[in-house]
Amino acid sequence: MSACCAPGRGCAGGASPAAVEPLPPPTVRTGPPDVPLLELAGGTFLMGDAFDEGYPADHEGPVREVTVAPFAIGATAVTNEQYARFAEATGHRTDAERFGSSFVFHLLLHPAAGRHVLGRVPQAPWWLGVEGASWHAPEGPGSDLEGRADHPVTHVSYDDALAYGAWADVRLPTEAEWEYAARGGLDGARYPWGDDLTPGGRERCNTWLGDFPHRSDRPGGHVGTVPVTAYEPNGHGLYNTSGNVWEWCADAFDPSGPAGPAERVIRGGSYLCHSSYCNRYRVAARSHNTPDSSTGHGGFRVARSLPPEGPAPA
Repeated sequence: MSACCAPGRGCAGGASPAAVEPLPPPTVRTGPPDVPLLELAGGTFLMGDAFDEGYPADHEGPVREVTVAPFAIGATAVTNEQYARFAEATGHRTDAERFGSSFVFHLLLHPAAGRHVLGRVPQAPWWLGVEGASWHAPEGPGSDLEGRADHPVTHVSYDDALAYGAWADVRLPTEAEWEYAARGGLDGARYPWGDDLTPGGRERCNTWLGDFPHRSDRPGGHVGTVPVTAYEPNGHGLYNTSGNVWEWCADAFDPSGPAGPAERVIRGGSYLCHSSYCNRYRVAARSHNTPDSSTGHGGFRVARSLPPEGPAPA
């Protein structure tokens, strides 16, 4: 099911990894602490799918007690503006830029980018491999980030997220840290705010509305990201841990399973998740992709370890 959620570099329409020379070891240049982090005391919580609604291959269960040490985590995903400062300071070229392509949802393709389409993903034809698509041209050549400084950066790989972390003196959260924080203190709940997707008729996350993948029923037919502080935060103060963009975690997906240790965990779902084919916007849901892969609905948030005594008193 990974192709439907997050097409990987090996899918049709993407450049082969063999086509790009490996990067030399990076020079670490620490950047400014421009990512607001929420300090959490950690503790023991119930991790996993309490409703038996996950895909068996995703290994969401069984529900188990997991303990996390004190840590800090981004209130939001990293934004385009924050990533731009990193790229300008370091000259980092993302995997999408190095490979020369990334994956764009078909309804988002920029009109000028039609001739740059390399192909469709066979298992998920709504995904197009597009030459020139990258974090600063998210819908392909001709597109830009105007009006989206506060939207999550996309088209960034796991390796790109690590490079950002080295610069900003942060890291990716572990999967357990991510779920602990995303739950906002609600053990066993389906979503960060409870068990109902739209409590009281209020929408709480940016997922697909309409006939996927053909028609969006959002105002103006909108498809895509929204600002990182859209919707209400959860009980820990985190925004958009369901929907908007998938977020990389530090962990291998399943070192003992068929995906192998090369694939990394992604969490949270995206603006393309819909109950008709992929209900991975639940807080226990998980998926995976290869570390060099990038998509138009994939981003990340960052974390940092704290001393064992936990957060400083307010």
